[in-house]
Amino acid sequence: MIRSLSLHALLIAVLLVACSPTAPPQDVAESKRQAAGQSHLVVARSATERATTRSVVGKADQPVSTTSVPTSPVLAMVEPSARLSAARQAAQDSTALAPARMSSRRDTDELRAPSEPTDRENYAQVEDNPVKRAAEQPVSTFSIDVDTGAYANVRRFLNAGRLPPRDAVRVEELINYFDYDYPLPDDRQPPFRVNTELAPTPWNPKTLLLAVGIKGYELPRTQLPPANLVFLVDVSGSMDSADKIGLLKPALKLLVRQLRPEDKVAIAVYAGAAGMVLEPTSGSQRAKIEAALDQLSAGGSTNGGAGIQLAYNLARQGFVEGGVNRVILATDGDFNVGTVNFQALKDLVETQRKSGIALTTLGFGAGNYNDRLMEQLADAGNGNHAYIDTLQEANKVLVEQMSATLLTIAKDMKIQIEFNPALVEEYRLIGYENRILRREDFNNDAVDAGDIGAGHTVTALYEIALKGSGGSLTEPLRYGQPATDAATPRGDEIAFLRLRYKQLDGEVSQLLEQPIRRGQAVGDWRETSERFRFAAAVAGFGQVLRGGRHTHDFGYDEVLALARTARSGDPHGYRGEFLTLVGLARSLDPGQGGEQGQAIR
Repeated sequence: MIRSLSLHALLIAVLLVACSPTAPPQDVAESKRQAAGQSHLVVARSATERATTRSVVGKADQPVSTTSVPTSPVLAMVEPSARLSAARQAAQDSTALAPARMSSRRDTDELRAPSEPTDRENYAQVEDNPVKRAAEQPVSTFSIDVDTGAYANVRRFLNAGRLPPRDAVRVEELINYFDYDYPLPDDRQPPFRVNTELAPTPWNPKTLLLAVGIKGYELPRTQLPPANLVFLVDVSGSMDSADKIGLLKPALKLLVRQLRPEDKVAIAVYAGAAGMVLEPTSGSQRAKIEAALDQLSAGGSTNGGAGIQLAYNLARQGFVEGGVNRVILATDGDFNVGTVNFQALKDLVETQRKSGIALTTLGFGAGNYNDRLMEQLADAGNGNHAYIDTLQEANKVLVEQMSATLLTIAKDMKIQIEFNPALVEEYRLIGYENRILRREDFNNDAVDAGDIGAGHTVTALYEIALKGSGGSLTEPLRYGQPATDAATPRGDEIAFLRLRYKQLDGEVSQLLEQPIRRGQAVGDWRETSERFRFAAAVAGFGQVLRGGRHTHDFGYDEVLALARTARSGDPHGYRGEFLTLVGLARSLDPGQGGEQGQAIR
């Protein structure tokens, strides 16, 4: 019996030495207790960490099963108090780990690119005008547009180090931002003159580019009729920044300093409610008007609908027969109380315009700028829209172009071009996507269209593919009507231009017509006028910013080369600034392959 016990003890000793060859000799019972405690701590901590991990990822409502951890013989030897102490220590360690994991997760989220834009700017979604076959749809009809807000807004994005959103780029507004030296009308009937030019397209030598330019008669601001103006200023909390109300006040002061004693200004404001800050005041009381502007401060919500109604009421009270009657709305467009529905606001303005009072919208700020509302309200109000990103832009709109901004010389202007399918295979209108009209709207005087101001220039461009030029993009219909032979009468006409407009005091439109002949085309775009080349460069730039669907290999470098051939006659430096912006866009565009390219829109 003693020999058997000795053998058992010897065997246990050998096993212990084999399991811990480098460990110093210890009491066996003490070794068992330490091993059991460490094992329990590891198991408890592992289970608690799994529970913590599940809670971090949003599954804390699922209970943690304790049966998944088997009970070992060694664990069973640990005293209950030791097990409890180990469990408490494991819970404390696990709790300490949880904030670290959550902090790490937050840090990762901050580095991850956002899935949605961080701002709330609002732009109407616009798809490029499609290519149309002349044999199937020979007539193109649209309303003119004298807005320029998109160009200044694009400039704001580029100067901030970002490419503009695609829908922020309205190509016609980029083109019409610039003045072109179209010939002036011989007299004021009609109050404008139409000019056409035809040449190979700079971005596609297989097509022709048709430019239709309209120039209104000019009138010095000293000869403007008496003005009845209402400044409607947004003083809500969203306007409380340097690029909003901080820029708005000096901008309006520029206009105030141009007013004469016979002109008058009232100031209305709106935030949560609307109110009058200044009663109609003569332009000779400049200090009083400027003091009223100086006291404006921003705060509260935005009830734009109530402000619009108040402003029109004030304008009607001071209405000047035969004068300039206009509401000038200065805001970021972020209406959030009262009438906020887009269509309801448009309907409100459309109803008010029947009183003979026009609406000009001046957009300010970034982050929550509602471009869609601002542009459409101006259209509905028989007015114009500009975006003010700098005091220099305010000076351009309100001082240099004061006559064009304030005085309308013709209203409801519509353009219709009928293409000759005997010569023209395809055509597309560049820009004016939100100004397209139905064919029957052209002769319907009840359909509203754009207005033109004194000295305004309007340019529209068509890209045309002639038959046999190889520039067409679509196939003819198999069962379509064959086109008329070119030898038929009027076979030298590429297209026929029609234009309708109304006099300011009339409700019946007048019609102007003229053919566009093939013989007008020059052989090389380098032989065209500077105005043609610069308008083509701006159109090319706008299309490239929108994705370049039709510009092929024509990119920023080609835009710059084309624009540099048309820089003379730039007294205010706007064309020079355009070149700078094109170069900036090239650096920001990741498609250019430069190290500084940024995929930020």
